[in-house]
Amino acid sequence: MEHKHHVTVPIVPLRGGVVFPGVTTTISIGRRRSLAAAQEAVERGGELLILVQYNAEVELPKRRPRPGWHPGHRTRRAAHPHMGVQMLVELHRRVQFVGLETAEPFLTGQYSELPDADEGEDSPIITEAIAYLEQYADALGEANQQVMATTRSKDSAGELADYIAGLLNLPFETEVELLATVNGEKRLEITITFLKQELRITEVRNKIQQDARAGADKAQREYLLREQMRAIRKELGEDGESVPDELRKKIDEAGMPEDVQERAIKELKRLEYQGQQSAEASVIRTYLEWLTELPWNKATADNLDIHHVRDVLDEDHYGLEDVKDRIVEYVAVRKLAGTKMRGAIINLNGPPGVGKTSIATSVARAIGRELVRISLGGVRDEAEIRGHRRTYIGAIPGRIIRALRDAETRNPVIVLDEIDKVGTDWRGDPSSALLEVLDPEQNSNFTDHYLEVPFDLSQVIFITTSNQLSTIPAPLLDRMETITMPGYIEEEKVAIADGYLLPKQLEGHGIGNIEVTLPQASLQHLIRYYTREAGVRNLERSIGSVVRKIAVKVAGGEAGPFSVTPDEITDYLGPTKFRYGIAEEQDEVGVVTGLAVNSFGGDTLPIEVSLSEGNGKITLTGSLGDVMRESAQAALTYARANARALGLEPTIFDKVNIHVHVPDGATPKDGPSAGIGMATAIISAFTRRPVRRDVAMTGEVTLRGKVLAIGGLKSKTIAAHRAGIKTVLLPNDNAKDIPELPDSIRKELELIPVSHLDEVLAIALLPGSEAPFTVAGGNEGLNVPLPKASSGSGIPPLRADNS
Repeated sequence: MEHKHHVTVPIVPLRGGVVFPGVTTTISIGRRRSLAAAQEAVERGGELLILVQYNAEVELPKRRPRPGWHPGHRTRRAAHPHMGVQMLVELHRRVQFVGLETAEPFLTGQYSELPDADEGEDSPIITEAIAYLEQYADALGEANQQVMATTRSKDSAGELADYIAGLLNLPFETEVELLATVNGEKRLEITITFLKQELRITEVRNKIQQDARAGADKAQREYLLREQMRAIRKELGEDGESVPDELRKKIDEAGMPEDVQERAIKELKRLEYQGQQSAEASVIRTYLEWLTELPWNKATADNLDIHHVRDVLDEDHYGLEDVKDRIVEYVAVRKLAGTKMRGAIINLNGPPGVGKTSIATSVARAIGRELVRISLGGVRDEAEIRGHRRTYIGAIPGRIIRALRDAETRNPVIVLDEIDKVGTDWRGDPSSALLEVLDPEQNSNFTDHYLEVPFDLSQVIFITTSNQLSTIPAPLLDRMETITMPGYIEEEKVAIADGYLLPKQLEGHGIGNIEVTLPQASLQHLIRYYTREAGVRNLERSIGSVVRKIAVKVAGGEAGPFSVTPDEITDYLGPTKFRYGIAEEQDEVGVVTGLAVNSFGGDTLPIEVSLSEGNGKITLTGSLGDVMRESAQAALTYARANARALGLEPTIFDKVNIHVHVPDGATPKDGPSAGIGMATAIISAFTRRPVRRDVAMTGEVTLRGKVLAIGGLKSKTIAAHRAGIKTVLLPNDNAKDIPELPDSIRKELELIPVSHLDEVLAIALLPGSEAPFTVAGGNEGLNVPLPKASSGSGIPPLRADNS
């Protein structure tokens, strides 16, 4: 049907929905053309044609032959939000869209009027629509008297359909269908169909909610009763906050396992029956507070980027490649296996000051976990680990549970510091209690004596530290993966001092902004002559002393920069404390450089043998243990058994007294690794062949002269390198450990594996300028110079068997 009367007006395409005649609403205008069209409509008197845009993504829409409607557009209020203009408009009537005329600077087009298809009032269908609308509003619980009054005031089916459509949240296609339908009765029928459908959905939803509400009646009743009890306590002047209710809420929020929650609810009921004035109430309340404060389901997300982890570890520590590789391996496996992988249990064993505790801190930072440190030094009570039972006054959980409470996560890094110094007495054995904690097969159900419920420790990373393994019980040591940290070589100490210790001391003394440098020569001077340690603690203290001297200069007005020379090191720190270089000044008879290792790292061990006229006695001094004494006896027996092969008279051993001394006398020493050193010193004293001063040796000797394997090779070779030794003799069975030594050690030391004492003597002994020792007529004295060593420590001599 064609209409002759065409009107040209500005056009605004509406996207995202449909609006209907007879209502006043706001529309959002954001496009440039739409804003210009709205402004033009205001200037012309308010006439604006609004069309429905089907595709909201199109910026410049094109015509589709659909009916539209034309509202009189009167601006009531305009706001300017972030995305455009909000304009209040009155929507008048539907019109027939004829076509577009212009697109710039805004859309304009023509429309024609539509005939009114409403046939006046249609009471039956209007009444039905109003009735359904009232039922729908009641079902939603949103009945509004003003809306219902407006609904009843509509005269025709079309007006009522448009009004109801504006109230409901209709699907877009339904809205378009209503807008395109000219006949009012048909529009109302479509609206009633939607109302019936929505009413059925709402009734089903209400029934489901009503059933669920009926199931919660008991909880609602208990809640109301508790509220009444709270009000009664408040009237009685008691605390208005219900302790059981507060604990019940915490129990619900704690995320406990089902069996633990049942235990907590049971204890809570006991608390309610006991009353607040009961003596046991405080015990139960404390117990429940511990249960609710534990991180049952709280865990931090691991940073599984192995490159990030490695970068953080390298940033915090120099060297320590074994430890770093192990942590990177853990992160890699965790990334692949997820929560199937249990937490790592690692023991870092090494002398003080090598960074055992600090590397554990870096591990936590690299992975993104919380860190808790537990010092076990001097702990003698088993209850420190497992907690006290609740029957004792003042009982609390053990340190493991307390650490988890403090960390507020179930997968922290727990550092058990100084695990080798755990004691044992009548109160129990803490190391035995640690067996469950550090066993991956058991710690998923660790039970504290105080809690009496299992807690999962399988996701915790345990890092223990120790100075020596000999004091750790074998079952406990078997549960841990031990990584040895023997100490740093000189090059590593120089790098650590320059990159870590010096900046730290400068910041700590308030001169971090001052340029202070310690050249490599100064650091080497400081390390060689003022420290003798496996770690870097004394080195850090010495650097701190130097920095304080510079801080005095800065406070006195000097601006720097400062470069500290070796001579200034001596001025700041005083005379040198240690001697660096060859352990002995010259090749001597009866003096051998051995190698030892203890909880403080490796060290050289001079062994001295002196002969004097006598009747075959052997004296051992220097605080030697039983094993070391037996090594000396075995070395002497080998020399007696092979006397003729060595160019000696067998009877000579019955005519002289032998004194073996190992300085310094105040330091206890034990172990079999000095066997070849003692044998070489004894044979050197009898054959009068000097021992090379640049040779150090370590190895156990048998009666047949075989050289057996020893431990601590890395620490011993580091000590030899530090002392200026050039050649190290080691057991052939330890040759497999040579590739694990630092590169600088392997390059600068000549490492010679030996399997028999004959090989040791061939390398270590120089040709003698005097004949082997003999005694003529029993009266000829010894002509062997005594080693320059301190006297014996007074240990009763051991008498050798006479042959």
